[in-house]
Amino acid sequence: MKKFRKVLDGLTTSSPGGTIGSPSCGSAAGTPTAAPTPKEIDVQETLVSENFQLCKTVRHGFPYQPTALAFDPVQKILAIGSRSGGVRILGRPGVDCYCQHESGAAVLQLQFLINEGALVTACADDTLHLWNLRQRRPAVLHSLKFNRERITFCHLPFQSKWLYVGTERGNTHIVNIESFVLSGYVIMWNKAIELSTKTHPGPVVHLSDSPKDEGKLLIGFESGTIVQWDLRGKKADFRIYYDEAIHSVSWHHEGKQFMCSHSDGSLTMWNLRNTTKPFQVTFPHGKIQKDGRKESCKPILKVEYKTSRNSEPFIIFSGGLSYDKAGRRPALTIMHGKAITVLEMDYPIVEFMALCETPYNNEVQEPYAVVVLLEKDLIVVDLTQSNFPVFENPYPMDIHESPVTCTAYFAECPPDIIPILYSIGAKHKKTGYSQKEWPVSGGTWTLGSHTYPEIIITGHADGSIKFWDASAITLQMLYKVKTSKVFEKPKPGEGRAAELVEEDPFAIQMVSWCPQSRIFCVVGISAHIILYRFSKYDANTQIVSLEVRLQCESEDVITPSENENNPCFSEPGSHSPQPHHQHPASPSSGTPEGIKDSIPCLKVKDRMVRVPPGYQAELVIQLLWVDGEPPQQITSLDINSAYGLLAFGNCNGLAVVDYLQKTILLCMSTLDLYGAADPYQRLTRSPRRNRQSTSEFCMRGLSNFYSDSKKRIRTSYQSLTELSDNQQSIDMERSKSPTSVHYPTSLHNDPRVLPEPVASLRASHCSPVFYLLDNVKGPGRKLSLPTDLKTDLDHVNGHCTSPTSQPCSAGKPRVPMGPEGPRLTRRGPGRPPFRKAQSAACMEISLPVSHTEESRENSFSRSRSSSVSSIDRDTKEAITTLQLGESYGRKSDAVPTPCLWVGTSLGVVLLIPMSIPTDQEERMEEPVTIGPSGAILMLKGSVLRFGFLDCMGALIQSPYEVWRDANAPEDPDRPRKRKLVHFSPSSSQDTCGEGHLAVVCSERQAKVFLMPSQSCLFVHNITESSFVLRADVVSVCNSVCLACFCANGHVMTLSLPSLRPLMDINYLPLTDMRIARTFCFTNGGQALYLSSPTEIQRITYSQEMCDNLQEMLGELFTPIETPEAQNRGFLKGFFGGNANTFDREELFGEAAAGKASRSLAQHIPGQAGVEGMKVAASGVVGDLARARIALDERGQRLGELEERTALMMTSAETFSKHAHELMLKCKDKKWYQF
Repeated sequence: MKKFRKVLDGLTTSSPGGTIGSPSCGSAAGTPTAAPTPKEIDVQETLVSENFQLCKTVRHGFPYQPTALAFDPVQKILAIGSRSGGVRILGRPGVDCYCQHESGAAVLQLQFLINEGALVTACADDTLHLWNLRQRRPAVLHSLKFNRERITFCHLPFQSKWLYVGTERGNTHIVNIESFVLSGYVIMWNKAIELSTKTHPGPVVHLSDSPKDEGKLLIGFESGTIVQWDLRGKKADFRIYYDEAIHSVSWHHEGKQFMCSHSDGSLTMWNLRNTTKPFQVTFPHGKIQKDGRKESCKPILKVEYKTSRNSEPFIIFSGGLSYDKAGRRPALTIMHGKAITVLEMDYPIVEFMALCETPYNNEVQEPYAVVVLLEKDLIVVDLTQSNFPVFENPYPMDIHESPVTCTAYFAECPPDIIPILYSIGAKHKKTGYSQKEWPVSGGTWTLGSHTYPEIIITGHADGSIKFWDASAITLQMLYKVKTSKVFEKPKPGEGRAAELVEEDPFAIQMVSWCPQSRIFCVVGISAHIILYRFSKYDANTQIVSLEVRLQCESEDVITPSENENNPCFSEPGSHSPQPHHQHPASPSSGTPEGIKDSIPCLKVKDRMVRVPPGYQAELVIQLLWVDGEPPQQITSLDINSAYGLLAFGNCNGLAVVDYLQKTILLCMSTLDLYGAADPYQRLTRSPRRNRQSTSEFCMRGLSNFYSDSKKRIRTSYQSLTELSDNQQSIDMERSKSPTSVHYPTSLHNDPRVLPEPVASLRASHCSPVFYLLDNVKGPGRKLSLPTDLKTDLDHVNGHCTSPTSQPCSAGKPRVPMGPEGPRLTRRGPGRPPFRKAQSAACMEISLPVSHTEESRENSFSRSRSSSVSSIDRDTKEAITTLQLGESYGRKSDAVPTPCLWVGTSLGVVLLIPMSIPTDQEERMEEPVTIGPSGAILMLKGSVLRFGFLDCMGALIQSPYEVWRDANAPEDPDRPRKRKLVHFSPSSSQDTCGEGHLAVVCSERQAKVFLMPSQSCLFVHNITESSFVLRADVVSVCNSVCLACFCANGHVMTLSLPSLRPLMDINYLPLTDMRIARTFCFTNGGQALYLSSPTEIQRITYSQEMCDNLQEMLGELFTPIETPEAQNRGFLKGFFGGNANTFDREELFGEAAAGKASRSLAQHIPGQAGVEGMKVAASGVVGDLARARIALDERGQRLGELEERTALMMTSAETFSKHAHELMLKCKDKKWYQF
């Protein structure tokens, strides 16, 4: 614990020694005036570095790009492998574990050691891994790397320690699971097939032991060859040569026949009595055509043949549909007797598996369900009912139902909000599910003691919002809002309007939610904001629509002589956006030439609508088209229920709306916010000379990255060097490389002329918003590549999406235009229409590009990167973050008042004081007045986050209105009034006087200011080589800290208010851009991000939560006795042979088979080691259960030994008898008679 004491005089401040090179931070507006300041600040900081540790907690969602499936029928747990090397193991709700192979190689196949608490994975790098599941976080015990052969198929018989491994060369190797070494016993492909066969049989595609005799191994080769190999005799019992390629084989449980699926869509049934030809060939989906030929069918990729006691056997297969039916969806076919049921799927089938009652392959299987793994979903079908309903999936597998475009994370929510949302959401759940319990019910999980209400909100490309209960490291869907219901459906074929709303016009960019007042605000890609209020009652309502013209006006051409004497002055109102209040969006608003003007992108429903209980839309705010240019996307948002105000901004300016009176209070450009106190000497803009249609621009909104597998990162080197020398080719290159910035040749001649800025657009509240860079067009000049240009993460499909390089205009530098000389035009920036909302899961970012020392010297001293260097600077700057709260707007203020804190892309912080009527009746009638901007503070880089502390270092929450249901029945005795909760900065300041601390974090640094004196107390330069993507003031361990996530993958925490570094961990890889766009911090030391397009990864940076994580996670393995095998009966045992007499150890052990070649495979011991397997399942119950199982196994082995001894004695007696008979027969013969 440290005490930081600082004596302040209100006039002079000095930075702590730890902040090297930090600028002084006095007020930039006017002359400093003396203001009441505390004589001493006494903050006891309790956080130390030992309070922080970073680790993953749990992963939610559907495994991205799944490849393999396995099920343990005794433990009842399911495993799914993925292309990225991940393995998800699922049990009952709450039992959800994620493992990752270090190599990142795709998982080819999974094999459970049934009821042993272990799992074998075969990966695409030809390595086998043995995972120990007897611990809450599974670990690799052994690995075996094949060097000369590629693994194609694995098979592990039940209760066997020998794993059969088929390879691409057609050989079959045998691995000891306990020691993970190869046996010397190998079935070579040339021994398996006949010597007369001239062609290679192909890779091994199937391995299985005969249910009748474990000593017989069935080997299926891709070419159509099937061999039953006698393991004891080391020879082939029979060979089948079929002229169609084989995809899978499945036995009948009696072991007398098996079924094969083939590439021509056929199923063949083979009987072991006659293997010359199949006794049955069927084409389930191949109909006979008019000419007598059968339809050609797709391959049947897998078949399962399962028997049932009380009914016909089940034949389940995937594929096999006819080719001629175009557009037919993937299907799973279930043949039960004469009934054929085709279950069409929404996505291609990756794998399926029938779940059976018994783990023994020689018993009646009794299938009760089928697990179907699709490319983007997991389905379980109930086989016990004739209509085959699906089970309701308890896991959150539909996060990606529509691509996720933003995320928000709220910890320590009001405890009543989750039950209310769940009860309303439950009314809209789908029906028709199976009534039986979810069959994957393994493992154990209990609600830990360290739990509190948490909610995750996801915004999606189709305009839907989902609320998830994230308490106790689980995830459960609560409630869904569809924002598209607020608008009329776009009609196709409406010219430019149809072009604009071509795809995903309702995509969510950011959300702002106040859990206490239950007010919810949504920002969409069509430059619209929807305000929702919560109600438990349905209602008839008419949605109020406000239209805002937040766009700089187009003006006449100005000659240089009119403006050259005062280049930094602009005419009053020339940059001021114009508000429009409740205008109808009619086509007549356009100009006679058909240019769109003063109309919104979407049409709000203008009639009374019936809204169900839940979140009900009250107000829609839309930005308007201006003079043929679509509105700029909204970059920042804040809402305050106590004030009844909503503030938002974009790269043109700022608007404040009174949502109680439904009026626009403020609408002006960023430059006008400064008044006369602009800290920068700015020049008037020099935009494009000629207007171009919006279709020529390359901006695509949040666009088309759904098929992200076909698109690759384009480095800045490629983008910059693709530019051409002539103007025409530059125009063509705009569609390819919108990030390329052309350096105007006139810059060196006329230092006043500057191109458009590259303004940083950043979400203010919950989630990073995604913007794309429009090109800055200039005279034709090829760029030379700077020497230290960083090309790590720069461009994606030609779009630069760095938060530090976000433009809002496509201006054109001033160039000579014919004999009249240079002329300036002032007009609004253009943003072309967006095409498609992009999934945040696929969004990319780029690191800032740093230029050479020469350009660095000329750059703006406080710029966050070269993106806002001297050649890029201009009058435009974006509003990047907003915060409404009680503060001091000016140094002279004695008491706190409602203020709006505004952060811009140039690192400027503005304070706008407001006067809000306090009486409820006056509040609904009297206008809210907004004063001129007060304080101006400066930071390096785009401002990202504000936070407020009192002088004791405690977090000051924003005031809010207590929730009240507007649709509830009126009570005449208790009239409804607004109940406000305020957290005044002066409420707990008796010891140190008035004032509070303001924490401001930008892309490069963090500062703590004392208000109202505006003195800078502490400065910390967070990063020089990278930039901060996400920053939040969060509460951890009953204290407060600043948490930051940088573009270089570092997660950092800083103490408050002293800004001491507490944690700095290089956690995430640089190449994973999706994380940067969806990263969210929250209280309690937690954070989340989208680790793939379909999965949410939650992490913690709290040491306390890391320590308690083991208690919160579920147990994968529970001690269960293996079910006993059924008594086969005397006759079956006598005629069917005795499978128990087969001893694999005797055949495959080193004594009999010898050692395998060392060069064939390399053994790699795992981190867990052999001891981990023994110690993993701790506790008295586990020990007793293991001891009991061990005794049972010992007794079973003793029984087997006794049987084997008896057999040996019988065999010895028989041999003695035969030897005696032979001796008697040959006794009297002479030597020449033999």
